[in-house]
Amino acid sequence: MPDTQEFVSITPLASEEVKKLIAQENKSGVGLRLGVKGGGCSGLSYDLGFSPKEEGDTVIEHEGFQVFMDPKSLIYLKGMELDYQGGLQGKGFVFVNPNAKSTCGCGESFSLT
Repeated sequence: MPDTQEFVSITPLASEEVKKLIAQENKSGVGLRLGVKGGGCSGLSYDLGFSPKEEGDTVIEHEGFQVFMDPKSLIYLKGMELDYQGGLQGKGFVFVNPNAKSTCGCGESFSLT
């Protein structure tokens, strides 16, 4: 099974938040799904949620939970960092993608050109 660092990095804050949400919502049998889909104000948008493994997924074990990425999203996510910013001014989960050439103001969509 590949190491998370080969594809994406997940900060300790993001990792703790994912574990907390899985426990809080009693999400047994699911993992964190990272993906990219068409849309958003910059052309592509991030997709983040919990789901079971699907056929063709890249599965990564990460500190007590699994991360699932579909083959089409993997090329856009490689090298990305998932962070979590909490607190009064926090944004929640934050995507830091070195492949993105531009991002929208909210940081949830990006383009590669």
